[in-house]
Amino acid sequence: MPQTPAQEIRVVGRFEDDISIAVVIPTYNEAENIGNIVQQLFDLKIDSLGVLFVDDSSPDGTGEIADGLANQHLGRIVVAHRSGKLGLGTAYIAGFKMALDAGAAHIVQMDCDLSHPPSEVPQMITSLQHADVVVGTRYSDGGAVDPHWKMSRVLLSKWANYGIRAILGLKIHDATGGFKAFNRNALEAIDLNRLTITGFGFQVEVAHRTQRCGLEIIEHPYMFVERTAGKSKMSIQIAVEAFWRLTLLRIKAN
Repeated sequence: MPQTPAQEIRVVGRFEDDISIAVVIPTYNEAENIGNIVQQLFDLKIDSLGVLFVDDSSPDGTGEIADGLANQHLGRIVVAHRSGKLGLGTAYIAGFKMALDAGAAHIVQMDCDLSHPPSEVPQMITSLQHADVVVGTRYSDGGAVDPHWKMSRVLLSKWANYGIRAILGLKIHDATGGFKAFNRNALEAIDLNRLTITGFGFQVEVAHRTQRCGLEIIEHPYMFVERTAGKSKMSIQIAVEAFWRLTLLRIKAN
């Protein structure tokens, strides 16, 4: 399990009892985006929706802005402050566990940079009536990537995704995507304590676990939009590490 016992979490806010949909959003240096994503999510007018931020001590003040939003929207925003930059995977695990402990029936995971359109959330939640997991996909019919991407980046993304799917034998088209919705039974079934990858490969490991557990998975096409503010966290080193860890995951699975 990637989350260490020594990890300290300070929590600001709590969900009201009527919050049944928890949107889990890890943050690190997202001060320019966090207010916007809260506004867009709450503009959906879903009374049962709450937002759970997991901030890794962002030096740009993201955590303090999140606290202000939690005080502004009492009962609808929770902020989990962690002691340092501890990895995307552990951030999601911490957020998922908090959402389950709060009684959420449905959990959505998405990025803070608005590359995952909040406008797609209602349909993904509706689709959970017919599936255990809904995976946002850029690479099936109806999905797309930012039209401003250079062709070299589009091809790199598609081939990397194809390679990862081949390594693990995944059936979904977008194995690396971080836009997903779960019924609580799905997160309980995959056993969060068994997840081991802390970085970029975490998204793929979750997809792998959901498939191996025999959960009902459907795909939801959407257009991935490049962030307009802040800086991407992706690097070549992170991607190489992910491929290595995923190859080991396939070996162990066999």
